[in-house]
Amino acid sequence: MNYIKSYIRRIICLSAVVLTASCADFLDETDQSNFTLDNYFTKPEHAVSVVNSIYQSMQPIMNSGFGGGTWMMLEFATGLADTELGQAQNSLFVKDLVNTSDNGYGQTFWTNYYRGIANANLAIAKIPDMNMDETQKQGLLGEARFLRAYYYFNLVQMFGNIPLITEPVDLTSEQLYPNPVAPAAIYDQIVADLKEAENSGLAMRDVSGRVSMGAIKSLLSSVYLTMAGYPLQKGTEYYALAASKAKEVIDSNEFSLFGSYGDLHDPSMKNLGENIFMSQFAAYIQPSNWQVSIIPYNRGISNYSAETGGIFAQEEFVKSYEEGDKRADEKEFYYTSYSLRDDRSQTLELGDYYIYKHFDVVAQISTTSSDLNWPIFRFAEVLLIFAEASNEANGPNEDAYDAVNLVRERAELNPLSGLSQSQLREAVWREKFFELSFENKTWFDMVRIRKGFNVATREFEDYVGHQFVYGPTLKERELLFPIPTAEIRNNSNLVQNAGY
Repeated sequence: MNYIKSYIRRIICLSAVVLTASCADFLDETDQSNFTLDNYFTKPEHAVSVVNSIYQSMQPIMNSGFGGGTWMMLEFATGLADTELGQAQNSLFVKDLVNTSDNGYGQTFWTNYYRGIANANLAIAKIPDMNMDETQKQGLLGEARFLRAYYYFNLVQMFGNIPLITEPVDLTSEQLYPNPVAPAAIYDQIVADLKEAENSGLAMRDVSGRVSMGAIKSLLSSVYLTMAGYPLQKGTEYYALAASKAKEVIDSNEFSLFGSYGDLHDPSMKNLGENIFMSQFAAYIQPSNWQVSIIPYNRGISNYSAETGGIFAQEEFVKSYEEGDKRADEKEFYYTSYSLRDDRSQTLELGDYYIYKHFDVVAQISTTSSDLNWPIFRFAEVLLIFAEASNEANGPNEDAYDAVNLVRERAELNPLSGLSQSQLREAVWREKFFELSFENKTWFDMVRIRKGFNVATREFEDYVGHQFVYGPTLKERELLFPIPTAEIRNNSNLVQNAGY
C-alpha cells in the first residue's frame, strides 16, 4: 500500500539521520529535535498532536477545482448530479458508469483514509502508556477510536473486501502487505471501536468541532442501520440497535433542527444547533475550497477567480420534491439565479439547479476565503435514522412518525400518518434522499437498501437495472467502487472488485 511504504521510508530516513548524527564524537546528548516513535510520546501535547493528525485525513476529500473533487464521486454515482466541467474526467467516468480503477477520486479516498487509520493505530497503541491526566487520555483515545471507525466505515462501504489494520506497521510487520478481509470483520472492528469510544467520557456536544459523544452515538446508529441492510442483512435486531442509539442522541436534548435552512451554510453556526460532527475548515488558514465547484462555469457571479461548474443537481431530481417542499424553493437547498459580480443589482438566470446548502455567501461575494465546515452528521439524519429503524423493528409507531415529521415540518409539509410499514419505509427513504442530498449520504443509502430512486415516478426500484435520467443503467459492479490500480500493483494480496 502506498501510504504504508512511504511511512516506512520516512522511518528509515529518520533512523539514518539519527545513526549518522550519533557517530559525531562531539555529541554527548541525544538531539531532542529528531523524533522517533520511541522518543516522541513523552508529553500530553504529543498525544494531542497525534490525535489532531487523524482529523486531517478528512480535509483532502473536499479539495475541488478544475479537475473536479474527490467528494463528488459519491454524488455522481447516484445519477442525481450533473456537471459542466468537461475536463473533470474522474467525475465523468463515475457519472456515466464507465469508471475504472485508475480514477484518482478512489485513490484519494483510499490513501487519506488509510493514512488516518495509520495515525489512529499509532495513537491507540502509544497513548495508553503515557503519563498524563487520565480523563484527557481516555478522551483522546475515544476520539482516535471514533475516527478509525469512521474511516473504516466509509472504506468498507466503498470498496468491500479491504485490509483490516489495527496496529502500527513497520518493516517487520506481517501487515506490511495485508490481506483483505470480508466486510463482516471490518464492521465488527468498527462496532468494537465505537463501543470503546462510548466509554471515553467525552461530552455529548463539543462546540470546538472535536469528536463528541453525540458524534460517536450518531455514527454507531448509522453503522447498525447499515449492518441491518445490505450486504450483511442482519435485520430486525440491528434495526432495533440503530433506533436505540439514535434515540440516545435525540433524548440527550443537546441537538435540535435549525429554524432556517440558511443556518446550514452560515459559518457562524458551525458545530452548533443540528451540526453534530463536521469536517473543520477555517478562512485564511485552511479554507473550504468546494465553493468554486458549486457555482456555474464562468458565469461571472462569484468573486472567486475559478468558477468551475463542477457539480449541480439534475433538474428532474429537484422537481421530484413534493409540491410545496420548502427545500426545493429558490436559495434553500438549490439556486437557479444569482447576482453578477460586476453589478450586484443585476441577476443572471443560470439555467440549472446549483447547490445552495453548501454556499458561503460572504466568501462568494467578498472574501473568497470560506470559513464553512462540511457536515458529516446532522441531527436531521439522526431523526431519519431513528424513524426508519424504529419502523423496521416495531412497525409504524408514534415515535417514528414524530421523528420524520419534525423534518417534514421544517420543510412546510403535512405530517405523515396512517401508513403501512412498507409505505412509511419508502416515505422515510424519500425524506433522506431529499434532506441529505449532496452531503455524501445518498449513494451509501442506495447500496444499503439496494434501491434507486425513480425521479419520474417518485418510487424506488431495484438498484441493479436502475436507469439514470440521462441514460446509463446501474450494473451489479456499481455496488462497489474499484480498488485503486496503484494499490493492486503494490499489494498482490488485494483482489480487484468484480467487473473492474
